[in-house]
Amino acid sequence: MTGVLLDTHAWIWSLTDDPRLSAPGRRAIDAAEAVYVSPISFFEVGQKVRIGKWPEMAEHAAALPDLLRQQGGLIATMSPEISLLAAMMDWEHRDPFDRILAATALVMSVSLISADSVFGHSPAEADEIEVIW
Repeated sequence: MTGVLLDTHAWIWSLTDDPRLSAPGRRAIDAAEAVYVSPISFFEVGQKVRIGKWPEMAEHAAALPDLLRQQGGLIATMSPEISLLAAMMDWEHRDPFDRILAATALVMSVSLISADSVFGHSPAEADEIEVIW
């Protein structure tokens, strides 16, 4: 089974048909048998709405679980193994959202759809992550 994990921005852009979602990203989503969103993405959206960094998402935040289901997306596993790998990776990048996404892609053996260039500077463990953008 082929699967992809969407970074938070890629997921939101897929919901809104935002032109910032790359053509390769769209093709990968369309071709995937399973499209995953990490539980950390829900936390990230909620946190950014709460602190005023993503005000345009405020009216949609509560509906995000239902919107993912309507899209046919799946919630990725958030396991102890993913949490530990995210915490223990030898990677100077400190953003917990990105660390969880990298660990999730590794543990689930799926490609990550992300415009975030930080994944190009991932730790050695993450060399196996295929980043699509």
